[in-house]
Amino acid sequence: MKKLSFVLALLFIVSLSSMAFAANPALKFPSGANAEANKHNEEGISHYNQGHFDVALKHFQMASKMAPNVGEAHYNEALSLDALDRHGDATNHFYAARKHANGNAAILKSGILNAHAPMKREGS
Repeated sequence: MKKLSFVLALLFIVSLSSMAFAANPALKFPSGANAEANKHNEEGISHYNQGHFDVALKHFQMASKMAPNVGEAHYNEALSLDALDRHGDATNHFYAARKHANGNAAILKSGILNAHAPMKREGS
């Protein structure tokens, strides 16, 4: 009975953590974006979805360096930084994501972005 309770509790915790990731999914690049940056972004999304935030971050950093004007690159980098408890760095990339969102509602209406990067900051 103790084992069953432990397994059920573990399944509950795992389901909660997967719901948390689903609430802030990493975003795909818009069509026509730099192909190499897009490859890094796709690889980053794969690792992010598996909970490998440190590996995802490296790919998202490469993507945002190659495509600095793509809001999705900064948004994904910020999500990974947030997951790694690097909130100050995440905030900077959330501001950059908003600046380069090009009307993407997934970025502009993101709860996590607006919690980190309220519209008060100049240039946002």
